[in-house]
Amino acid sequence: MFPLKDDIPARRLPIVTTLIIALNCVVFLIELMAGRRVENIFLMYGLIPARYTIPDISNLFNLQEQVLPFIFSMFIHGGWTHLIGNMWTLWVFGDNVEDKLGSFRFLIFYIIGGVAAAIMHILTNADSPIPTIGASGAVASVMGAYFRFFPGAKIMTMIPPFIFGPFFKIPAILFLGWWFVLQFFNGTLALAENTKIAAGVAWWAHIGGFLFGIFLSTIVLPKRRRDADWEWV
Repeated sequence: MFPLKDDIPARRLPIVTTLIIALNCVVFLIELMAGRRVENIFLMYGLIPARYTIPDISNLFNLQEQVLPFIFSMFIHGGWTHLIGNMWTLWVFGDNVEDKLGSFRFLIFYIIGGVAAAIMHILTNADSPIPTIGASGAVASVMGAYFRFFPGAKIMTMIPPFIFGPFFKIPAILFLGWWFVLQFFNGTLALAENTKIAAGVAWWAHIGGFLFGIFLSTIVLPKRRRDADWEWV
């Protein structure tokens, strides 16, 4: 399933969401200009679990070199499909979450959610030498917050192979709930088969980001707004 749009118009310009998307696009252009040297970018700024779990490897890096991938990796993408999929999903769900949290809280929320997803990935893929890149963990945290705040919103959805329609309006609680079930199923299967990153997808980063997004969205709102933070529309 692929989300096309929701039925909740943004109340204000989603400045931070727009800036995050723009920054990801700029970084991707830098990747394209790097040519074959892009592999060096992936190795230096991608999140490689073995750099943190194997002492002989982690000792080769200083503190700054170990910390930067937690942030930088969420702005690097492996191709046009990877970039467009993540950024479009962020656009669909991010504007309303930014409305709810406010721009500054949303920025902090996005970064912390991405870091939490990265930590979950390391815990479930210890010793993996494969660089993990992409905004999907941070975007998953935004999806978790949307699930928390707007469970009754309707998501206009494309279901492959019906790329030209018909399109379906699905309640957010079902769309995001089913998305999470798929992530959990694939992530559990990957662990059971010891495949680490099945089909190149960091399933547990998605799972961790989504769950942390639900949790963090509960505590990041000012107390006076928590009583009305579920919106069934």
